[in-house]
Amino acid sequence: MEIECVLFGPFREDVGTKRVTVSPPEPTAGALLARLEATYPVLEGRLLEEGAAELAGKTVVTKNKTDIRHLEGLETPVSESDTIRLVPSVYGGAQ
Repeated sequence: MEIECVLFGPFREDVGTKRVTVSPPEPTAGALLARLEATYPVLEGRLLEEGAAELAGKTVVTKNKTDIRHLEGLETPVSESDTIRLVPSVYGGAQ
């Protein structure tokens, strides 16, 4: 199973591309984020807190434009038809 992820702000800059395709070992958002961190070490600790129990900081992860925190959190099921968007906690908005 391959799932498309769209990266924003510093995540995009650090990985070097806007879109990546990830094959998580399990069909959950948490497994997908863990695979992203393993594939792109520059993201390690920026998506998941140590121990992978929750999202890191205020990082926003959406599944088809719905924040996974409003679904089942890291246990949110994901499939090939989904688009996952990752927005860093310090990105966007005027101050």
